[in-house]
Amino acid sequence: MQVPLLDLKRQYQTIKSEVDAAIAEVVETQYFKLGPNVAKFEEQVAEYSGTKRAVGVASGTDALLLALMAHGVGEGSEVITTPYTFFATGGSISRSGAKPVFVDIDPATYNLDPGKIEAAITDRTKAIMPVHLYGQCADMDPINEIAKKHGLIVIEDAAQAIGSEYKGRRAGSLGDIGCFSFFPSKNLGGYGDGGMITTQSDEIADLLISLREHGQTEMYHHWTIGMNSRLDAIQAAVLMVKLRHLDDWSNGRSANADYYSGRFEGTTIGSPHRMAECRHIYNQYMISVSARDALREHLKEKGIGCALYYPKPLHLQECFKDLGYSEGDCPVSERASRETLSIPIFSLLTDEEKDYVASSVLEFVAA
Repeated sequence: MQVPLLDLKRQYQTIKSEVDAAIAEVVETQYFKLGPNVAKFEEQVAEYSGTKRAVGVASGTDALLLALMAHGVGEGSEVITTPYTFFATGGSISRSGAKPVFVDIDPATYNLDPGKIEAAITDRTKAIMPVHLYGQCADMDPINEIAKKHGLIVIEDAAQAIGSEYKGRRAGSLGDIGCFSFFPSKNLGGYGDGGMITTQSDEIADLLISLREHGQTEMYHHWTIGMNSRLDAIQAAVLMVKLRHLDDWSNGRSANADYYSGRFEGTTIGSPHRMAECRHIYNQYMISVSARDALREHLKEKGIGCALYYPKPLHLQECFKDLGYSEGDCPVSERASRETLSIPIFSLLTDEEKDYVASSVLEFVAA
């Protein structure tokens, strides 16, 4: 049996008529950049996330960079974040001119460990950037308390977490500003790149609208240097269709996660930890085993899609060597990079496919 890690063709067939009609409507208007579709989608994301405003941009990476720019984070600043994340988290900080400061993660959730943040704060620290990794929010109450105590901005990297909840509040509404990605593999994925920034501040939202179009206030009048980062109208149209189905898909992923966790209970397989009072949307379902690379090969031989997230933490990446980190500085992140593996979790998995995946993993650990 072949089981893909993600099957977007299968998803498309369930919404084909809606998506095709939405795209055709955009083509008829010939309005491809920003415009009414983007404005409407921004309103929908703001409402869905529990924020006052949302601003569409070209990618999740741009969302992070623009969020930093809008809060004056740049040369001479430091931003505390996690090394166990997609590269854009640390890369956006460096691109802003600031210095990423890496703090280790909680071993249960893989998210930034609040207990390690305060020791990393200096007089140059400007912001904390927690990542809601794999679809579960970071432990935001203590993070926000630390930020408030030291006068810091909290920028949520919620690229993998749209719809996830922390104590009744949605990702993107938990800090000063939230950043989402609509990369095709995300729970809410477009047909190309796209991103969104959420905020409770009209002032910040208006600033972001200017920054995403080269810092202009009106055509050809630029008060500052921004960037070209506009959300495409076709992406907004597709994403509005998908947003109507998002909670059903997320609930399906959660049900699949419960199935796997039940099958793996009592074994040596580490299953995802779901925090109390939180909604985990399982952008990925990560298991951990000491012989991760051998398990990966075993699943490949079985025809099962799987992936490494992330095989080398950011503090050990070549491009960050000048920051002075070395192996052993973030031991929990380093262990997670060696032992974690993503297995298929998308909502349209069949019962037969789930059983085959779980049985194949259990077969490996029993050998």
